[in-house]
Amino acid sequence: MSLSAPPAPAVPSFAWAKALAHPATEFAATPLTPLAGEIPAGLRGTLYRNGPARLERDGLPVGHWFDGDGAILRVQFADGGAEATYRYVQSAGFQDEESADQYLYRGYGSFAPGSLWQRWQSQVKNAANTSVLALPDRLLALWEGGLPHGLDLETLDTHGIDTLGSLRPNDAFSAHPKRHPRTGEIFNVGVIAGGRPVLQIYRCDPSGHVKDTQRIDLNGIPLIHDFALADRYLVFCISPVRLNPLPAVLGLQTFSDALQWQPKWGTQIIVVEADSLEVLAWEQAEPWYQWHFGHSVLHPDDTIGLDLARYADFATNQQLKEVATGQILTPAEAQLWHYRIDPHSGQILEQHCAVDRHCEFPTTHALTDGLALTYLNVHRTTPTPLGDFFNAVAQFNPHTETLTLADPGPGYYPSEAIPVQDRHNPHQHWVITVVYNSHDHRSEVWIYDGNAFGPDPIARLALPAVIPHSFHGTWHG
Repeated sequence: MSLSAPPAPAVPSFAWAKALAHPATEFAATPLTPLAGEIPAGLRGTLYRNGPARLERDGLPVGHWFDGDGAILRVQFADGGAEATYRYVQSAGFQDEESADQYLYRGYGSFAPGSLWQRWQSQVKNAANTSVLALPDRLLALWEGGLPHGLDLETLDTHGIDTLGSLRPNDAFSAHPKRHPRTGEIFNVGVIAGGRPVLQIYRCDPSGHVKDTQRIDLNGIPLIHDFALADRYLVFCISPVRLNPLPAVLGLQTFSDALQWQPKWGTQIIVVEADSLEVLAWEQAEPWYQWHFGHSVLHPDDTIGLDLARYADFATNQQLKEVATGQILTPAEAQLWHYRIDPHSGQILEQHCAVDRHCEFPTTHALTDGLALTYLNVHRTTPTPLGDFFNAVAQFNPHTETLTLADPGPGYYPSEAIPVQDRHNPHQHWVITVVYNSHDHRSEVWIYDGNAFGPDPIARLALPAVIPHSFHGTWHG
């Protein structure tokens, strides 16, 4: 008599996974079909979004959601209508693998098939899949571990790697640049791991040309995805994630698997002066992890207020790895936390949980008196169902401490919400999100009234093809 292992517990199947099941299909500029409502007369400009659009090749899935080939969605609003274009970023790695119809490169969490020797020799592919930056004469497709790709603002033709005037091949220009609201200057960072690891900070003019750089020595190789800009200050919260470099370099582990949670380091708070790029403070706080920052502000008393989506540890990385499989098994939840920091010591003066439910992808619309409305991706219900994907958008008002949910109903999955200023009315703003409608297996553009945010969009537009769940977008007015 033989004993068999007990059956594995059933994994619930969620409709969100259908948006990732097949590589995305490009489409040329196409007028969008209205499904409901009307586009506001003052909504004029262009939405750009970036995200992983191809998660398998030759029947093999990527090893992490972060490794899908990037594709850009462009939605232009003009003359009472809208048209959209969707195209893959034609990186060298994408073109090589398209020609060979197989994986040739390694990624953040993936290896190409082959021997350990081939892994060790393989190059890392710039997936160009995380975010976008609209400049006056071009669009940048951004990725965490390398240089941006330049694209045409209208056609989305790929021009190739963009050095911003002076960047070197081994530099990194990360996915969350910050544009100063007064000066138009653009700040960004990149972690450079060769030799002694450093955080490289960039200050660019409004056209994207690098004016100044500064290097800060780091203890180990951390994962720094985002930072905060508060007028005269840049703030970095370096969570205690460190790369174990030898297994990653030798091809024994992917970079993702070689990243270790080491809470003994705590979270390092570094404050940098924006004008000089000099470090003003470096302080250690309790350990947490964040991918994204929300609103940041310099208060009249010269203290910094900032919001971030805070995780207790780095389990979020495993959860994001599982997104590419269509089945999420690992719980990882973030809440929106608010901090007040002394820029001269780096000490936390105040901290509290502002939104006590799982949320991510904070974006903001500035109000008066240093306040801002924050938009978040959340779940329709609490507690969060294990295995489900974000399926609602919420507006958080810090003045009234209220969270207003726009619940589209089951089977709809909104992306990061982008607030947009009305072209004619400075007191009006709109909120745009790209929604996967699993009932009709269709992607749609939904527009909400930010001034009267509520359950229903004021307009819905059908896209010509399914847009896989994406990461980040921007508005170009």
